[in-house]
Amino acid sequence: MLSPDLKNALPTTDELPCSDDTPVDNEDQNFLPNILLFLLNSIWANRMDWYFGVDMGVYHTTGVNPRVPVVPDAFLSLGVERKKGGKSRKSYAVWEENGIVPIFTLEMVSHTPGGEYDEKLDIYRKLGVLYYVIYNPEFWRRDQHQPFEVYKLIDGSYQLQIGEPYLMPEVGLGIGRHQAVIAGIQQEFLCWYDEQGNRYFTDAEQAQQERSRAEQLAEYLRSLGVDTNNLPDNS
Repeated sequence: MLSPDLKNALPTTDELPCSDDTPVDNEDQNFLPNILLFLLNSIWANRMDWYFGVDMGVYHTTGVNPRVPVVPDAFLSLGVERKKGGKSRKSYAVWEENGIVPIFTLEMVSHTPGGEYDEKLDIYRKLGVLYYVIYNPEFWRRDQHQPFEVYKLIDGSYQLQIGEPYLMPEVGLGIGRHQAVIAGIQQEFLCWYDEQGNRYFTDAEQAQQERSRAEQLAEYLRSLGVDTNNLPDNS
């Protein structure tokens, strides 16, 4: 815990830059983490004790300078307000969040390596991030790693975990990859899973499933000789 004097001496998030202003290499670095955020907005719609940041500076006191943030592609903190004081965060300063560090961080490897397997891994280790996920679908052979890796902080060091989707009991969610059509394009994306290993569907997938069930019901009724065009409207 920080002493009150040290905490008072630290800058507020209003005084700190919200990111490191480093441009992303490709659109997926923002798009894919936002899918995880949109899913959480649905999964945990009634929970107010979590925050998921995308490309946002995380300020902490475990580095050489508290004014220098680490900027994950995404991170999740539990036990904090979804809206800090009812307002959106500009950045995340651990000393303004009762010392709560992210429990999960995500880094997506792009054409230009960003220290995901060494420098950032060491930063998150010192910070105390429990789960660190590295997603590297395109350059994993170049980097001599797997496309999807989950590291867990155990006894002060990160240990590579096995299994996908990988369940994070402390979070109450699993994470893994899935292929689907998103915005008309077939692609791989990251998604959340429940504790039984069932994938949480996007809003678009849920809407499609509902349409499919309605069409199947209508087809069944027509097979029984029911005129589905003249069914009573109970709305």
